[in-house]
Order: sequence, then C-alpha cells, then structure tokens
Amino acid sequence: MANESTAAAPVPADPALSPSWAALSAADRSRLMQCFRTGTQAVGNAQYAIDMFSACVIGDPGNAVFLQAFLAALRRKFGAKKSGTFTSLLSAGGRTGMKRSASNAQWRDVIKQGVEILKSNPADHACLLAMAEACGNLMFVECQAVYLRAALDANPADAEVNRQCGRFAASQGNFDQAIECWRRIARIKGLAEEAEREIAQLSVDKTIAAGKGLVGRAGNQAAATEPAKAADRRAELTQAVRDNPADVEGTLELADLFEQDGRIDDAEKLLARALAASGNELKVREHVEDRQLRWAKSKVMIAEQRLAASDTPENRETVEKLKRAQLRQELEIFGVRCSRYPENLTWKYELALRLKAAGKFPEAIRHFQEALKDVRRKGAISLELGECFQSIKQYPLAMQNYEAAVEVLTDRELDLRKRALYRAGVLAAGLKDLDAAQKHLSAVAGLDYGYRDVAERLDKLRSAKDNGASEG
Repeated sequence: MANESTAAAPVPADPALSPSWAALSAADRSRLMQCFRTGTQAVGNAQYAIDMFSACVIGDPGNAVFLQAFLAALRRKFGAKKSGTFTSLLSAGGRTGMKRSASNAQWRDVIKQGVEILKSNPADHACLLAMAEACGNLMFVECQAVYLRAALDANPADAEVNRQCGRFAASQGNFDQAIECWRRIARIKGLAEEAEREIAQLSVDKTIAAGKGLVGRAGNQAAATEPAKAADRRAELTQAVRDNPADVEGTLELADLFEQDGRIDDAEKLLARALAASGNELKVREHVEDRQLRWAKSKVMIAEQRLAASDTPENRETVEKLKRAQLRQELEIFGVRCSRYPENLTWKYELALRLKAAGKFPEAIRHFQEALKDVRRKGAISLELGECFQSIKQYPLAMQNYEAAVEVLTDRELDLRKRALYRAGVLAAGLKDLDAAQKHLSAVAGLDYGYRDVAERLDKLRSAKDNGASEG
C-alpha cells in the first residue's frame, strides 16, 4: 500500500453492487438507501451525515460504498488528524467491548462498536485494525482494504499497521505494496531483520506469480516478453484512460497490463471503473467476473506456496481464509451466470460443485440433477450426486448413483472410476452388504492396489466373512 494509494480505494458508486447487499431484506435495503441518500444530501452538516452513514455501515458492514462515505464524512469534520493519544472513557470502554466481541468471534459487533469509537476519534488506528480483522473474518475483503488504508493514513510509521497492511496486500497478490509496507517497518529499530526476511520472500512470491499465468488477454502476452514496449503501451493507455474515462476497451487492456506486473489492486480498481463507465454492460461484467475467478485462485495458490515454505499457524489461517473467500466468490459468480444463462448446463454443474463444497447438499443435488442432461458428464455427476446423498444420509439414493457412475465411467476417466468404486464399496460395507462391498473394493484393487486404504478394507471384509461363515 504505497503512499499514493493509501486513500480510500475507488469503488462502484452503487451500494447495490456490494457483495453483502443481496443478503439484506427488502425493508432493510430500503431503509439503508434512504439513510445513504439523506447523508449524501447533508453537505453542510457533517455530523448529521456521519450519523446517517454510520447507520449504513452498521446495517451493511460489507458495503464499501457506505464505509467510504462514512470515512469521508469523518474527514470533513475532523480533518486529516493523525493518530494521537485520544483516551476518553468512550474510546477505552469501546475498545474493551471490541476485544470481548472479537474473542467471541462476534465480528459484526466489533464493527458496530468500532463505528462508535471512530465517530469520536477517526484516527484510532488500533480500532481501524480491529475492524479490518473483523471484515476479514466476515470475508468483506473490499471493506477490509478500506479500513487498512485508513489505519495506514492515520499512522503510517506504526509497525503493526504496516505489518497488517503488508500481509493483506500480499494475500491479494499486491506484492509491490506489501514490499513498501515492510520497507517502512525496516526503518524501525529492531525490526530490520524481520522486514528484510519478508521482503525477500515477497520478491520470490512476486516472481512465482508472474510465472504462473497472471497475464491478461492473448494480445498482451507478447508484450510481457518485451518490457520496453509494454512500458510504452502502459503509459499510452494510462494517458488515454485519463483523457477518456469512458474508454472501456483501453481500461480493460490497461488492467491486464497491471495484472502482468502483479498490481492486482490497481487492476481491480480499473475494472470497477470500467464497469461503472459501461453502465454495468454484460461484456464488461463478465470480463470482471473472469478476472475475479482467476485472481482468487492465484491468491490461494500463492498462499499455499508460502505455507509449504513456512508452515505457521498464521500461514495456515491465511490459506483457509482465502479458500473460503474463493468459494464464496465462485458461488456468487456461478449463481449469477446460472440465472443469466438458465439453459447452460456447464454453469449449473460448476455451481453445483461449489454448493457441494459449501455443504449446501440439497441445493447441490438439484443443480446436479439438472446438469445430468449433459450426457458427457453423466458419470462424474452421478458420482457427485452419490456423495451428496450420502452426506444427507440418503443411503439407497447414494448407492444408486454410485452404481450409475460405475456403469458409465470408463478407464479413460480412471480417477473418477476408482473414486466411484471406492465410495460404493465403503457404503456397501456400512450397509452390511458384504458381497457388494467386496465386489466394488476388489474392482478398485484391480485398478490400483495402493488406492487409499482399499487393501486394509478388503482384509477386514475377508475377516468379517470368515467369522460369519464360522459362526454359521
């Protein structure tokens, strides 16, 4: 988070584009929009605007539009005051309440209490960091970024502020910003060694990301091999977009070039701007969605590589958070695409896979059954259906689908065939159908004797059948 980007990030001006907006009731959305409009119109009364926008933030804490309006109103009232030693009873009491709520994972309460503290002391960087953490746990990534930038503006020399900002920037693939944060930490006495270690790792991560396909459209891939030409093109596009913000194609190409440089945050801002300039045009919306899917996957990949290099609780937590955020984003995007293209069986299948991963088995079953019309995927879908039915303890339906999968899958889909046979065998054993269990597990062993614990299970089956025979 370099100095020029510490101000609140540009986001679409429509609060309804917030990822948390759809979860609100119609009545709540209407109430919050009324508060937002009233606050926006209260130009000459900063305190009244603060009250209106604070209600918006509390009502929809994942809405970056509401949050930025709230922080802007605070700046109008308090100016650009840096973090100081404000220790009123309200602030101290509120901070205690925030810690208690955080320890109980009551993240929305953390945000609610933090809003009250900021209304008196918007430069409280500790409060802003706590609110950023709460948003991270709620998967409100845009708002997490806004709170972190506000904390950095309030106290740019604080080690913990830069540490949190650097880690967040790295998790988002924004390596240059992360390195800049750690360079500031390196200037603090006693922290140079830690900072240099992190900078070295981030430099490696940036190189890996650049080599793992974080590139834009095909037309830009050649430019990646010619740095001078790419730099000229980037400068040309930057000027063109500055002169004509409605130049959607130029904005998209510039976003791709930023992506090649590992400047994911800048690319995301440009895409948000292109989407707004196009009036939410479908082509641009789907371009943004495709990039979001790829970036989420890349962020998980980079975090997993860091975990492989250094297996720490913090790195494990980062991987899990990013995986949850990736799943949530994929659910949203594939859900929208299923609504947009109701006859597209591929989108139904992709959504069903994500619903299954999220543990939403009845919904996954419905979409898998619709996707069964795609005969090319019949075996894979039958296997997925079997696992869904087994998860909700509908064992006969699970077995029916496993056997359908076994019947359709061939050795050309060997991994799926082994999985289907194994699932059928394990379920049959659980249902005390020892003959069926032995049949399916023996078939797995014939394909791959080292598959999972199939050898051990066959031994147990043999012992169970021998014991049954001797008792008979």
